[in-house]
Amino acid sequence: MLRELNKTNSVFNKFLSEMRDVQSQKDSMRFRRNLERLGEIFAYEISKELHYELKSVQTPLGIADMYLPTAKIVLGAILRAGLPLHQGLLNYFDAAENAFISAYRKYGKDNKFTIQFESISCPTIEGKVLILCDPMMATGASMELAYNALLTRGRPAHTHIAAPIASRDGVEYILRHLPADDVTLWTGAIDEELTIKSYIIPGLGDAGDLAYGSKL
Repeated sequence: MLRELNKTNSVFNKFLSEMRDVQSQKDSMRFRRNLERLGEIFAYEISKELHYELKSVQTPLGIADMYLPTAKIVLGAILRAGLPLHQGLLNYFDAAENAFISAYRKYGKDNKFTIQFESISCPTIEGKVLILCDPMMATGASMELAYNALLTRGRPAHTHIAAPIASRDGVEYILRHLPADDVTLWTGAIDEELTIKSYIIPGLGDAGDLAYGSKL
């Protein structure tokens, strides 16, 4: 299943446009904060898909009957660029458990690359709702590898993937390679092109560098 948030006009588009803008990108603190805001909006939208049960809440003056979410949630982030987005999700799902995946592109000849995993820190995800986030989804390969790596920790009841910007190729790759009944893909915008090095056009550049500074 695919959900595209920019199909509905909202303040989400304002935050995303600032992240794309080369002038706004000069302020790394604002870039991180906008990523966090997008995480909060993704969390709100995803919350509509969760299971709810009627609960009684004691107030100072009586009893209020309210529908509350019951799912156990694990938030997964691909380091390092995924950290602000992860924080936004955690702001809303504040009782969630957390998983972190260390991965990077290793380039070889002809601009071809493989995804290298260094470590995974994750609780069991058996029967839980997994929310896996990364600011950019280019080819979709790293997201698929992250998903499969997390399956070594159990089989989630459902997985939500949140990517503010995705390429058309990446979206189609995920829809082909991940189980449609078990995974929902959430994007903020789908861009149509990839460079020869698999960077998204128009995209926004390197999200990790914009958030935390250039790497070696």
